[in-house]
Amino acid sequence: MKRSKRYRAATKVVEARRVYGVEEGLGILQAFDKPKFDETVELSIKLGIDPKRPEQALRGSVALPKGIGKEKRVICFAEGKEAEAATAAGAAEVGGESLAKKILDGWTDFDVAIATPASMKFVGKLGRVLGPQGKMPTPKSGTVTTDVATAVSEFKAGKIEYRSHGANLQVPVGKRSFPAADLKQNIDAFMEHLRALKPAAVKGHFVLKTVLSASMSPAVQLALDDMGTK
Repeated sequence: MKRSKRYRAATKVVEARRVYGVEEGLGILQAFDKPKFDETVELSIKLGIDPKRPEQALRGSVALPKGIGKEKRVICFAEGKEAEAATAAGAAEVGGESLAKKILDGWTDFDVAIATPASMKFVGKLGRVLGPQGKMPTPKSGTVTTDVATAVSEFKAGKIEYRSHGANLQVPVGKRSFPAADLKQNIDAFMEHLRALKPAAVKGHFVLKTVLSASMSPAVQLALDDMGTK
């Protein structure tokens, strides 16, 4: 793959095979030349789980203290009082069977779908459409709930969903325009959340490697000791 001049210049700043403390790693990342858009900062994590065992797969959602710098477009499958609550919380679209039909007809202009348990009768038929896009409501991700007002508000503000792929996990933790202190607070919050998810069957190290990067930057490996994960 041919890399840009900006990317090649950034690779000269990062020492090969060196691991950095979180604050130092963020300083290096933010010192890279910036493109014309505000890049998303991502944390990539290699986990000591067995991806062949479904009970060790991780899936969920978490609200980071400083947000991720993007307001999400949220829809909600709900009726009656729950529909009114979702609308008041800022859902872009609210409905039941008619909303499901709209999606089946090809409309997917949203980031997150919330649903009440009672409305899953309408959502079930959307698996082939929403599943591949990662938008299918599920209890594990917090997108099937009776408290739709809170869910809509949190996801609209940038609550993130995560899901392990194999033994790897990748999550956004903010934008490069964020102060380093805000990015660190988000990283610390997610790692604290992640530590609580360690499957009982994992007897060795749960987190094996953590890497920080922006949308168009090289990766900076972070020291596990500095993140309290070894």
